[in-house]
Amino acid sequence: MNTKYRKNLPGTDLDYFDVRAAVEDIQPGAYDKLPFTSRVLAENLVRRCEPERLTDSLKQIIERKRDLDFPWYPARVVCHDILGQTAFVDLAGLRDAIAERGGDPAKVNPVVPTQLIVDHSLAVEHAGFEKDAFEKNRAIEERRNEDRFHFINWTKKAFENVDVIPPGNGIMHQINLERMSPVVHSVDGVAFPDTLVGTDSHTPHVDALGVIAIGVGGLEAESVMLGRPSYMRLPDIIGVELTGKPAPGITCTDIVLALTEFLRKERVVSAYLEFYGEGAEALSVGDRATISNMTPEFGATAAMFHIDQQTLDYLTLTGREPEQVDLVEKYARTAGLWGDDLKGAEYERVLTFDLSTVVRNMAGPSNPHKRVATTDLAKAGIAGEVEQRDDGLMPDGAVIIAAITSCTNTSNPRNVIAAGLLAQKANELGMTRKPWVKTSLAPGSKAVQYYLEDAGLLPELEKLGFGIVAFACTTCNGMSGALDPKIQQEIIDRDLYSTAVLSGNRNFDGRIHPYAKQAFLASPALVVAYAIAGTVRFDIEKDALGTDKDGNPVTLKDLWPSDEEIDRIVAEHVKPDHFRKVYIPMFEKKVEKAEQVSPLYDWRPQSTYIRRPPYWEGALAAERTLKGMRPLAILPDNITTDHLSPSNAIMPDSAAGEYLAKMGLPEEDFNSYATHRGDHLTAQRATLANPKLFNEMVRDENGEVKQGSLARLEPEGKVMRMWDVIETYMERKQPLIIVAGADYGQGSSRDWAAKGVRLAGVEAIVAEGFERIHRTNLVGMGVLPLQFQEGTTRKTLGLDGTETYDVEGDLAPGATVTLIVNRRDGGREEVPVICRLDTAEEVSIYEAGGVLQRFAQDFLEAEAEEQQGRRA
Repeated sequence: MNTKYRKNLPGTDLDYFDVRAAVEDIQPGAYDKLPFTSRVLAENLVRRCEPERLTDSLKQIIERKRDLDFPWYPARVVCHDILGQTAFVDLAGLRDAIAERGGDPAKVNPVVPTQLIVDHSLAVEHAGFEKDAFEKNRAIEERRNEDRFHFINWTKKAFENVDVIPPGNGIMHQINLERMSPVVHSVDGVAFPDTLVGTDSHTPHVDALGVIAIGVGGLEAESVMLGRPSYMRLPDIIGVELTGKPAPGITCTDIVLALTEFLRKERVVSAYLEFYGEGAEALSVGDRATISNMTPEFGATAAMFHIDQQTLDYLTLTGREPEQVDLVEKYARTAGLWGDDLKGAEYERVLTFDLSTVVRNMAGPSNPHKRVATTDLAKAGIAGEVEQRDDGLMPDGAVIIAAITSCTNTSNPRNVIAAGLLAQKANELGMTRKPWVKTSLAPGSKAVQYYLEDAGLLPELEKLGFGIVAFACTTCNGMSGALDPKIQQEIIDRDLYSTAVLSGNRNFDGRIHPYAKQAFLASPALVVAYAIAGTVRFDIEKDALGTDKDGNPVTLKDLWPSDEEIDRIVAEHVKPDHFRKVYIPMFEKKVEKAEQVSPLYDWRPQSTYIRRPPYWEGALAAERTLKGMRPLAILPDNITTDHLSPSNAIMPDSAAGEYLAKMGLPEEDFNSYATHRGDHLTAQRATLANPKLFNEMVRDENGEVKQGSLARLEPEGKVMRMWDVIETYMERKQPLIIVAGADYGQGSSRDWAAKGVRLAGVEAIVAEGFERIHRTNLVGMGVLPLQFQEGTTRKTLGLDGTETYDVEGDLAPGATVTLIVNRRDGGREEVPVICRLDTAEEVSIYEAGGVLQRFAQDFLEAEAEEQQGRRA
């Protein structure tokens, strides 16, 4: 820790690091021009960087250079139970590997405070219209996940610096926003900004508080947990000026869906966004969080708001202690992080978005950035003539799932209250949900239940089938649960176009439910409206949703609450006591006698959830030659991590389903792919298992690409199920490559999207471009990411999958290396590609075989040096 710039924080007995002075010593007048993000990154350097590196590292920030790496030390790591659990499975495996090589496994611990929240493992098997749905769903969750929860309980006792929030308490991002983030830390007498990485791509949710929080894969999180800095170069920081104010009746969901479309078109991939301007200042933190939560859908890394009075009001509303609120204000004003102090900030690129232009919106089908105004549903081919049926059968476009889900919207009281008021008006008119719609309400925090009860709106939602089924991610994470068997069979028999409408952040093909052919994102109030209508094949702005008790048609405008109604309910019924009631018991430190457990986990050999990982043995310990690689798949643009490793329900005819049946698991307990990621034997069978996949190596007799989890075994040319091809190549020890288009690896920060291909024998991915988190995960697994140069694609090269590939050249950050394409006819083509090992640290990790192998090497070397020092 540097002491030169350590000073007293005025009005407190704490110190802080005077970053302004450090910056001005290098370049006078520079600090006032720095964006918020740069100021926080500079503080991290001044407080944590080695003194001899400080000046050069700060210059990177001050002079907006991007040619050198500098270290970033996040203050916290936050995990959900899927990636968090798999991260700790990796660390437990690492302990085994250390012990086998003579090291002390008990020394392998997170050195950065790590919070693990169990929120991703509950499926909505019992819908919101069923009695005691919450208790029934929790009981199923406990039964199905006994192996996982046993391991997580061991984790809490066996590792230092780990806090676990058990299941049934809420979603990691909402808990982080409402309680876990202090905004400003006070540790060992020093105040400094909260910063964190989280094992979920929606971790930027708390960027709304002025906290740099970014989503990373489990592998990068493991590295940060173990005390290694996250090396970075100055990110592209883009200013987004928000002007105007929303029109009456427009929710923040409408705003964020319009922003998602706008920012995707502006190509903000990997950038840090900073929202400012009169429009941003007027947004509540609830509204800001709805926007920040959708950061990965923009393609960005972070979506920052400045600290201001809205921040303080929110901290007070959510029950933070007055002393903490006061510290946040004093620190932000002193350190230049207060909104008014950023008026002179200069951005290399500025975008302007007028909030007054936003209309009522949905997104879909299939992509969160595919906005469609509700007035344009017919033009977009979504709405059509309403199918009137009197035979009790579902109509075309039936909504089979309507879910108020996800921290995106349930952390915003205005959005939830609007849904409750719409339900209240519908009930007054005698309207009901359609019988084929599986409805659910899964808030990200128990505080939502308390303020809905306080306002008398929870019973209104329950009457329409939106009873609370969980405090967890549920439908947004693909955990929609089973459909009524009769409804499912009707969908199959009639090949029905069935859909889901949810208030979440992801609607990729195949994610929400195997029988929901497409899915739409919408505000919670619109979710309720679609449950009443029961179909997407109608014009929601013009057509009747249904009829009242007297047979009169009812339209959306008859039900939509006014802004004044919403604001009144929020002001009267959302109270600090609701949040204190939830979080004081959750986080109070209980004095318990620490139970001693072994530092090595006692692996259960028959478990299909938790298994000792194989990353230090067999093929994974062998050298990657980058020679003679055969393509496993040639893929189009916009491949998501859901394509690479789906998270939804496991079907019995899938490779994973067949394996689980063989292991003796009953079909009703197959659970989701996501929950089995602690067992590599199950999880690797999810590799490229999405039924919506298009592998361009597999075509029909007309030359059209066939949809499905399919691959072509070479040199035989035989089309088979993807897993069967992978298994055959594994037996042959055949090195593999994947060729892809643009934006490869969009979506969730899913380390199994990298682990799965590595276990399959994939040594390199060559694509037109990579999403940030997935590229990092590939490096962390020892898979080489290569990028085609501008103008070169799989199509310009005429690749068909019969080729083999070699890579030649020295691997260095940004270096041009050669991809050699060996054609079946004996031809040989040399293609220059860009090495996407972006930092020297990434080169080091790749050369070691991955982040875990690198840590094991460093740990054992340090232990050997320590022992040698003791002997000397």
